[in-house]
Amino acid sequence: MIHKNAIPENPDFLAGEVILINKEINWTSFDIVNSLRIFIRDEFGIKKIKVGHAGTLDPLATGLVIVCTGKKTKEINNYQAQEKEYTGSFYLGKTTPSFDLETESDATYPTDHITNDLILETIKLFTGKIEQEPPIFSAVKINGKKAYEYARKKKEVKMRKRLVDIFEFEIIKIEMPEVFFKVKCSKGTYIRSLANDFGKALKSGAYLSSLCRTAIGEYKNEEALEMKELKELLKQNPKLIRNPLN
Repeated sequence: MIHKNAIPENPDFLAGEVILINKEINWTSFDIVNSLRIFIRDEFGIKKIKVGHAGTLDPLATGLVIVCTGKKTKEINNYQAQEKEYTGSFYLGKTTPSFDLETESDATYPTDHITNDLILETIKLFTGKIEQEPPIFSAVKINGKKAYEYARKKKEVKMRKRLVDIFEFEIIKIEMPEVFFKVKCSKGTYIRSLANDFGKALKSGAYLSSLCRTAIGEYKNEEALEMKELKELLKQNPKLIRNPLN
């Protein structure tokens, strides 16, 4: 596994490497995979290689993405199935169609009735197994198309609810109208949907204003490398076997 404390002298991307990446804001998970694939091609001369990630992060989210190459891509499902941990913030009193900052606010709601005690009581409704409706601005497939394709054309579609598990839901800080949280949850949980449902439970509205994935199972984002950092460390290694054409 490649991370801050483990940079192999001669990584074998074809046999397979597992890499912890700290995704920057506005990058997509596909951007990470594509950037790494191009880097491997240019630096190692490997024209065809499988590269995949173990769980999508939205473009506006940051944090841990586990990337697998070569034969290690067969292990992706094992990483995807593990518990996820997130920190972030909800903005109370407004909603957006995407449930986050990707789209502009479409409605405003009262917040004068919301107290710290009410917030702390409401999180209890979202601990354990809960039903959750994925955001329409998501990659969930509907009739062979991704839901966001319908959303961007302003077509109404019915999103099927799914059962997810919220293992821990903790409020870290309240600075109205923002509420800062930490969540540990199962695969398939949408934190954007959690924000939207949380707002409704408060008899108000809410959207996700920031999000960072801090852990996947035992793997921590603090151990992860930004893409630029990973490339620089590999290039600085004098024993790195590079593409002879470079």
